[in-house]
Amino acid sequence: MTATERPLISVEPAQLPRLRRRTSAVLIASQILGGLGVATGIALAAVLAQQVSGTEALSGLAPTATVAGTALLSMPLAALMTARGRRPGLVLAYLIGALGAGVVVLAAAIGSFPLLLAGMAAFGAASSANLQARFAAADLAEPKHRARAISNVVWATTIGAVLGPNIAAPAGRSVSGLGIPEAAGPFLWAAGVFVISAALVSVLLRPDPLLTARALAPAADQSPEGRSLRAGLAAVAASPRARLALATVAVSHTAMVSIMSMTPVDLGHHGASIDLIGLVISGHIAGMYAFSPVMGRLSDRLGRLSVIGLSVGLLGLAALLAGTAGPHHAQTAAGLFVLGLGWSAGLVSGSALLTDSIPGPARAAAQGLSDLTMNTAAGIGGIAAGLVVAQAGYGWLNLFAALLLLPLAALALFSMSRGSDGGVPAKNDESDEGEGGGASGTA
Repeated sequence: MTATERPLISVEPAQLPRLRRRTSAVLIASQILGGLGVATGIALAAVLAQQVSGTEALSGLAPTATVAGTALLSMPLAALMTARGRRPGLVLAYLIGALGAGVVVLAAAIGSFPLLLAGMAAFGAASSANLQARFAAADLAEPKHRARAISNVVWATTIGAVLGPNIAAPAGRSVSGLGIPEAAGPFLWAAGVFVISAALVSVLLRPDPLLTARALAPAADQSPEGRSLRAGLAAVAASPRARLALATVAVSHTAMVSIMSMTPVDLGHHGASIDLIGLVISGHIAGMYAFSPVMGRLSDRLGRLSVIGLSVGLLGLAALLAGTAGPHHAQTAAGLFVLGLGWSAGLVSGSALLTDSIPGPARAAAQGLSDLTMNTAAGIGGIAAGLVVAQAGYGWLNLFAALLLLPLAALALFSMSRGSDGGVPAKNDESDEGEGGGASGTA
């Protein structure tokens, strides 16, 4: 392997625990900032779209464009990470997100709705960075602690997700004298936050966790030939565990987005105030992120498949509670909280199982495919959810979301019947076990 294919990296066995802690701390800090920027902008995205387009009918296209941008950028960013490491990919993603936020502000200032949608799509790159950060946390983690490492980074999103909507109003007021609509102010702040996130990752995420993991791998796993996007697709296709992991992340995310996106509408139909709707969604977000470390520890201790089963059960219970709540707002709130817990269990266990199941060289590409799949499926689910509620009602939406879980439950039961709980690293994880045992290497 030439120096142009991979930079020289040398890690001593005694340095690994400290390096893992440092990597996790940097990723958590960037996740807090990234989550803050995304939540600050998204809080008023629909309002801004309505103002610029002049019609409420088009307001939902702004968040939809963000989801589409996140999905479309997942694979190019994964390709960059596969070739150059996590740091360049994360930095570029945050910078594209900052550029997108700036375009949104410009579009608001000149009143261009198409430009606004283009900016929202680029803004989605920051969400892609936040998603990919969880896999970066797993690069150097010991196999038995992978889910915990992933869940700690997911948990950090809680801080930004809670703070973001609360600073949207002051961010809007801060631009009132600049000739910019107040609803665009949060995007100006988000651009600044993303630039800070990019600088933080660029300066402190050293050495690169993905390149370091490769340097610690056996020589047979260090060939660049197995790192292509095609290799990632082939690795997923060849592994039943990887396919289950992909299905888990996609189905849990789709069920969550479909139900969550239409819950405010249903609450409004049953007389809930805006304040009450905000509390219900806040409880849902708490369920999504605040308990992710619990899901990570359960996934490491009980096995990935056990927590996938827990995810299916929680999501099914959430659909039952929310779908039958009617005017009982407390029951809807309980359903949305459980929905968040089910999503957290599925994301953490599915992400860990995918990392376990793919050979080291192809992991970054497979992880990009995971994010592409989950965001594409959720985007379709979000659009379909509106149609279902309009034609049949909120209860039917929850029933259809529950039906999505049946094939996933069948796949998980089939995998369990084969005698593996999904918590033991696959054979292709021998390189990680060597690393965990104190291997060192250069590349």
